[in-house]
Amino acid sequence: MDSVVEIGFKGFRREYYTNPQQFPFRSGDYVIVEADRGEDLGMVFQVGIQFNIDSRKNGIKKIIRKPSLQDTSKLKENRKLEQEAFDVCKDKISHHQLNMKLVDTEYQFDRNKLTFYFTADKRVDFRELVKDLAAVYRTRIELRQIGVRDEARRMGGYGPCGLQLCCTTIMHEFDTITTQIAKEQNLPLNPSKLSGVCGRLKCCLRYEIDFYQNALEQFPDVGQTIVTPTGKATVDRVDFIKEEVILKYSNTKYEQYSLDEMSNLLLSSKKNSKGTANPSREETTSH
Repeated sequence: MDSVVEIGFKGFRREYYTNPQQFPFRSGDYVIVEADRGEDLGMVFQVGIQFNIDSRKNGIKKIIRKPSLQDTSKLKENRKLEQEAFDVCKDKISHHQLNMKLVDTEYQFDRNKLTFYFTADKRVDFRELVKDLAAVYRTRIELRQIGVRDEARRMGGYGPCGLQLCCTTIMHEFDTITTQIAKEQNLPLNPSKLSGVCGRLKCCLRYEIDFYQNALEQFPDVGQTIVTPTGKATVDRVDFIKEEVILKYSNTKYEQYSLDEMSNLLLSSKKNSKGTANPSREETTSH
């Protein structure tokens, strides 16, 4: 395992780099790093990360040096040029009548490459667009199609929770999120409640799924028939947080059992025990 530095770039893009010269970096410092056929400038996100470099097929690039005042000035100039390039590309997309949405532009620090990020429902033939852009900027042009989750990451923002988007702060890779994950957490399948700003299911739905999957093994299934001292009932719902099971009888009567009480009840039922005292519970009746 080697110690590497995590560097952040525009659009919350992050990569790992070695620090062969052992510069004493801190989070927030700017650095000049190796890039594709040149140099790039980013900001230190984390230091001292233990990383298995040999596991990366293409190796890992290096930190070259600390930036000078001229470098930081050039970075500001790049940001201004990126906005101008965004406007130019947007006009040319309209001219070529391409069905694509331009999201962002990013210059490599040395301006040896200019990348345009876009979203589209289908694959887009942008060869003529690339020719037009290359004629204007006289540098390597890359058009990169991204998904709506990547778009949200590049644009940034805040979620319904009031915090910065997870994809711009703590997440490195996008996990697969399905409605089954929401079902296992007993969440109402309301798209407006389950969707993030990107329009896809919220990434945070995965954070507690392991807890709920483990909890599911301890609770009876919803709809399962349970024989209680009162009679036959079906599991109406379960509350993983309060560790409670709500049973419903045919006469619309409900009984509430704690998880321990339910476990004892099921155990007694399996053993066909008789004469066992009724577990304590709360009773409610629907109106």
